[in-house]
Amino acid sequence: QVQLVESGGGSVQAGGSLRLSCAASGYTYSSKCMGWFRQAPGKEREGVANIYTGGGSTYYADSVKGRFTISQDNYKNTVYLQMDSLNPEDTAMYYCAVDLPTDGCASGSWVPSGLFGHWGQGTQVTVSS
Repeated sequence: QVQLVESGGGSVQAGGSLRLSCAASGYTYSSKCMGWFRQAPGKEREGVANIYTGGGSTYYADSVKGRFTISQDNYKNTVYLQMDSLNPEDTAMYYCAVDLPTDGCASGSWVPSGLFGHWGQGTQVTVSS
């Protein structure tokens, strides 16, 4: 059974940083696509970043490019999201997801949420002005 556990959320002031972690267990494939999504109250879920663990290709949404960094530790089966220069618009519940890699993921393109079959419970990020 695949299990994803997110951690690292919290409350920070604008301009601050947080690092989210997503530990995956029960996923037997060595190469996978892992993504971070977020959803603010009253808004649709938004793709933030994804990474192809087989080669390291990454994608970032325009809204976070240059501020957020997705990375991986394959030995720990963990993906991270380093978030710098946070602003109140980043306030949301952040979710990680995993599934088999697609050509898009491997080439560093956006992978829509519908292509991810396994999701974590989410971790809240709140940024105050």
